[in-house]
Amino acid sequence: MSPGETLLWRGGELASSPAESTAPMAPTASRADRPTASPPDVLVADSWLVLDGAVRALDVHRDRFTSSVAATGLVADDDDVEAFWGAVVDRLPRDGAWFPRVELVRDSAAGAPELRARLRTAPDRTRSVRVATAARDPRTSPLVKGPDLAALGDVRSEAASRGAEEAVILSPEGHVVEGAWSSLVWWRGDSLCTPADDLPRLPGVTSRTVLTLAAVLGVDVLHDRSTPAELDGAEIWSLSALHGVRIVSGWVDGPSPAEQPGRLATWQARLDALRRPLPARS
Repeated sequence: MSPGETLLWRGGELASSPAESTAPMAPTASRADRPTASPPDVLVADSWLVLDGAVRALDVHRDRFTSSVAATGLVADDDDVEAFWGAVVDRLPRDGAWFPRVELVRDSAAGAPELRARLRTAPDRTRSVRVATAARDPRTSPLVKGPDLAALGDVRSEAASRGAEEAVILSPEGHVVEGAWSSLVWWRGDSLCTPADDLPRLPGVTSRTVLTLAAVLGVDVLHDRSTPAELDGAEIWSLSALHGVRIVSGWVDGPSPAEQPGRLATWQARLDALRRPLPARS
């Protein structure tokens, strides 16, 4: 795979996406007159960080992606999805920092679902993030990564206009549910808190990993229901496959978060220790 390349799964193989036509326009046609294809609908998506050929919780990402694809009922052969996943992983570079993405998409015109993959260089990773409460909850499929990514991106853009890098989705009752593109957890003393189970949200892979580590280490995990105001003075973390753990350093027009020295670095190191080499190429 080459950086920026899109590969389609066809006939049991990965094939390059047809390039956009570069033929010159007819003299009488303006650029505005050229037909434009609507982007396909993203039904399922997943992405993960690859650092010099090592990945954290790759099997969990695979299981989330393949089970979400199966739940759509649009791909009859589960083995074909597994073969697609394996072919993508086989093609990933073993050096450098990458953030590949796999998708099940459906062309709005043809209506045919298709598996595709993109190799992307990893964006810069940061230690902290400023958040803002989202003006609305745009999610239509909160348990599946993919269908709401564009709408959640719009919410993040709106938060960015207020000086934040991430938007916090609230329940209708005003309780913290998750970030637009991240999971949220927080600390009350020595107890790690996660949103209550009945608050619909994406099953985050990094969140699952952190909560599993907490259980192994004997850390109390509380399933909490909190408004932003009730998190004033709490240490709040934003979790994602790209960044791992980030400290919420500020909340625009919201609570004042805190930080216990050393705790973030300790847990980030624990996550980094879970990286494993990609499988050997076939």
